[in-house]
Amino acid sequence: MAVILATSRSFGSGDRDLTAELAAAGHTVLRGPSSHEIDGLREALGQADAWVAGTGPVTAEHLDASPGLKVVARYGVGTEAVDVAAARERGIVVTNTPGANSDAVADHTVALILTALRSITAGDRGVRSGDWSVIRGRQLGSQRVGLVGFGRIGRGVAQRLSGFGSSVIAHDPFLSDEDCAAASVSSATLETIGQQSDIVSLHAPGGQTVVDAAWLAALQHPIVLVNTARPDLVDEDALAAAMRDGRVRAFAADTLHGDTAGSASPLLADDLADRVTVTPHFGAQTVEAVDGMGSIAVDNALAVLDGRVPPNPVR
Repeated sequence: MAVILATSRSFGSGDRDLTAELAAAGHTVLRGPSSHEIDGLREALGQADAWVAGTGPVTAEHLDASPGLKVVARYGVGTEAVDVAAARERGIVVTNTPGANSDAVADHTVALILTALRSITAGDRGVRSGDWSVIRGRQLGSQRVGLVGFGRIGRGVAQRLSGFGSSVIAHDPFLSDEDCAAASVSSATLETIGQQSDIVSLHAPGGQTVVDAAWLAALQHPIVLVNTARPDLVDEDALAAAMRDGRVRAFAADTLHGDTAGSASPLLADDLADRVTVTPHFGAQTVEAVDGMGSIAVDNALAVLDGRVPPNPVR
């Protein structure tokens, strides 16, 4: 039976007790720190046959400390923190869990859009200070929403917006106009998204800056901006300036640069507090998504250990 190291904080914390299920099947589950500090993991890595890895780095040093490791089953979609090439050189399979948290993040995106559009944060702050003044918002169905990135999450957001009656346009360099039309949205350039949308929601992969000073300067009217993807998609200094001069009406996000160190972000300045809503990177944290990510990661790991092709290998 296998030794499985799990370093994701939420692994097995949903409705399914995956640790108990694996133990009942004869496997041993070891837990380790989600930050993946090598000194805290070295002993467990030396025993592990499979690693259900969280968001921390998986480096060549980690892999060299794991002589029996056969698979790194990434708990989540992103693999940018995993040295996939180093794993491949050592014959270690890398997998991920595509789609497991897409519905959760799409739900959260719509929640943030409504929060920004209806000034819910400002209203709550006002009531708590004794101010019941009305803040007039806009109905989501009257708005054109531009989606930057039209993968699983972007499509999920578009599907949900259809119920509100919103007009949706999307930009994704990997999709054709026909792909967008099949999903009942219009294809647009990144520039058009900014110029024609009332609300812009970011769902692109990281490693690029989409919302920068030039893009913001080209806006034709004030927008609401939402980011449930990656923090590096947004130039936070440029966005703060655009909010102060009225080019961006409101901003809602599930992430900031540095995440837990995000208190230094210019978007958390006191004068922007009524128009900025930030949640602590928990868009994917639903019971259903946790169960989905965990079960898919385990299925991938067990497939490799059994000598089978895993459902979700990273190429």
